[in-house]
Amino acid sequence: MTGVNQFGAAVIGTGFIGTVHIWALRRLGVRVEGVLGSSPERGAERAAEIGVARAYESLDQLLSDPAVDVVHVTSPNHAHYPQVKAILAAGKHVVCEKPLAMTAAQSAEMVELALESGKICAVCYNTRFYPLNQHAHGMVASGELGGIRLVSGRYHQDWLAKPTDWNWRLEGEKGGRLRSVSDIGTHWLDLTSFITGLRAASVFAELKTFMPERLKPKGPVETFAASGGEVEPTKIDTDDAAMILLRYPNGAHGVMSTSQISMGRKNTMQWDIDGETSSAAWNSESPDEIWIGHRDAPNQVLQRDFGLMNGTGTAAASLPPGHVEGFADTFFALFRQVYGDVMAGSRRPESTYASFADGHYQMLFCDAILASAREGRWVEIPDV
Repeated sequence: MTGVNQFGAAVIGTGFIGTVHIWALRRLGVRVEGVLGSSPERGAERAAEIGVARAYESLDQLLSDPAVDVVHVTSPNHAHYPQVKAILAAGKHVVCEKPLAMTAAQSAEMVELALESGKICAVCYNTRFYPLNQHAHGMVASGELGGIRLVSGRYHQDWLAKPTDWNWRLEGEKGGRLRSVSDIGTHWLDLTSFITGLRAASVFAELKTFMPERLKPKGPVETFAASGGEVEPTKIDTDDAAMILLRYPNGAHGVMSTSQISMGRKNTMQWDIDGETSSAAWNSESPDEIWIGHRDAPNQVLQRDFGLMNGTGTAAASLPPGHVEGFADTFFALFRQVYGDVMAGSRRPESTYASFADGHYQMLFCDAILASAREGRWVEIPDV
């Protein structure tokens, strides 16, 4: 994007997602000024590995760097709230990984701070930016499916399916009281809310921890990496899986499940949206195809194609048809919008990335899930 090289970015977090952010920023042409690791030593080691010139020794040092205009927060969940507050106080734009905070009280405060700052503030719900999800958003907005009746699907993985699998997300004090719901379920909810234009109004949930004890490595472990080495038995109280019913304000209903213990499901997010006149379905492991269902005409499979997608879908695409756009491409498309808004000085009407208000809604959703699972009843989600 012409002009983005005038902006400098810094990334907090040097693990899997932090590295993906750096890849996308480089592809976009944004200057990556430096990274901040979990320790100065870790930061310096990872900066050297991924070819970033500078590793900051502290958040204060990062925020005092005049070359940094935008800060990307990819640290563990418990760090988001204090780090984002400091970033906004320093007068810099922010892109924060989900979840936005650890509690709804924190996220509500962050929404207010974002509004007061006048800065571009985005939450990294990247799955909105698969081009065919943007196309589906346009389909619903133009009435192609008719009124929405049923929203269903799942987000299943297997990377925490064994008692020897470990990640900081398993620990409630670092990741939050919810795990499969917060880590991946909110991706599904944000995506289907974005596509349909509907936010769930109430939920009924069941949570399950299949492995109440796991073997925690005594050394650090990166996301999706094998552990190994010395371990210690550790009690687990975060959810391995969840089953959730949804009710929407327009009378539509929904059902979805989350799982991080489904053998062979590497990263499959699926949604089906059934309208009064047509249906649509999509699977993240086949991201360049969307199924469109009809009652009185042949069903269709639309392959991502500039000439066949609507304007919303086309705007998110960057590779020619037949050249699959995947996970890493969604970050590029998301950041292209964010930095376009940074250049414009405010959020433009056509921007479709998740705001801090969207991130706050997800925190309210998670609170409702916890209450429903604990009390065995339908729980309303407070209006944002």
